[in-house]
Amino acid sequence: MGYTKDDIMRIAKEENVRFIRLQFTDLLGVIKNVEIPVSQLEKALDNKMMFDGSSIEGYVRIEESDMYLYPDLDTWVIFPWVTEDRVARLICDIYMPDGTPFAGDPRGILKRALRDAQELGYTAMNVGPEPEFFLFKTDEKGNPTLETNDQGGYFDLAPTDLGENCRREIVLVLEKMGFEIEASHHEVAPGQHEIDFKYSDAVHAADQIQTFKLVVKTIARKYNLHASFMPKPLFGMNGSGMHCHQSLFQGDTNAFYDESDRLGLSATARHYMAGVLRHARGFAAITNPTVNSYKRLVPGYEAPVYVAWSASNRSPMIRIPASRGLSTRVEVRNPDPAANPYLAMAVMLASGLDGIRNKLSLPAPVDRNIYVMSEDERESAGIPSLPENLKEALDELLGDEVVCDALGDHALAHFVELKEIEWDMYRTQVHQWERDQYLTLY
Repeated sequence: MGYTKDDIMRIAKEENVRFIRLQFTDLLGVIKNVEIPVSQLEKALDNKMMFDGSSIEGYVRIEESDMYLYPDLDTWVIFPWVTEDRVARLICDIYMPDGTPFAGDPRGILKRALRDAQELGYTAMNVGPEPEFFLFKTDEKGNPTLETNDQGGYFDLAPTDLGENCRREIVLVLEKMGFEIEASHHEVAPGQHEIDFKYSDAVHAADQIQTFKLVVKTIARKYNLHASFMPKPLFGMNGSGMHCHQSLFQGDTNAFYDESDRLGLSATARHYMAGVLRHARGFAAITNPTVNSYKRLVPGYEAPVYVAWSASNRSPMIRIPASRGLSTRVEVRNPDPAANPYLAMAVMLASGLDGIRNKLSLPAPVDRNIYVMSEDERESAGIPSLPENLKEALDELLGDEVVCDALGDHALAHFVELKEIEWDMYRTQVHQWERDQYLTLY
């Protein structure tokens, strides 16, 4: 951390770096990059590298395509898996030719939300993400199959967990890239894995998620495996989530902690949670952005379906982990790893800040298993459900002023346009299930 331009030029020469990937993220959360030879590094560090934004999902029209990459020097890292003609990377912010930040840059949108938090006196939003993934075998052509690499379960180990060696190498590579890994284990479903890394400030955490996905997919390929962050790749199995532990700080003080409270939660934490719950249906299209996301959000597979909170129960959307003091935090459990992490954190933060600004009242905790409650019981307890599909989520998004404002007009319009196309393609497609059900019956 704390690299200067001179530091990077020196390290690139000392480490024989030959190419640099200038990375950024499109509106759908997909990593993009412009690769340059080291001879162009100084130009890049002077913010003079231009690219065609009209070719990137959710960016600009062809008649206004010129955009500039502004590298964040603190994101400099050399990829450890490339030993010859070494390759480094810098994560970039996107700027317009007039020197203003691009309104549709997901990283910039998160930074804008963080500035709103700073205006309320919060110096940092810390986030600890938990992205889960599946490892599938590949065929002789290297294409992914639906055959998982093992039949292991939660916390299993070799030889049942056949992904152990692959997962171990992923951890070693991540550590070489500056990650502090806290845990690595097999998840509930066959072929499903989780690697937990230490929390950090929101922008750095989102950067880490994108780097994590790249590393996982790259190392898996070495083992003839395909790593997928698809939320629900297999019917009848648990899906993959991306729980986000989050807290607000004022300097060195955790604004979510109050030792005098029975649960150790401050009024700020309670207002924040109230805001997140209030806007949960509105931001679901961002935290759960695909048609497939809503196949995960169903009862019976440990994924949250209901908009509620608890200090111990794992069936609601928000859980309060047991740690207190500086570690006091709220765990928002509905996001999945298909989400654009910058946008997901931005809308969750904006929702929480709305709760703080308006001192929203937190509903009573739900400490019983919501999955076994009847619809009448849930209704009488005031427990709504998350959207059931992407179309419902998009409608809720457009009706939520706070979430729309957090995204901004440009990102909102392009995101909704892309997702309405996705929904319409899904809605009009004839699926195999329909053929199996109806082809011979009628």
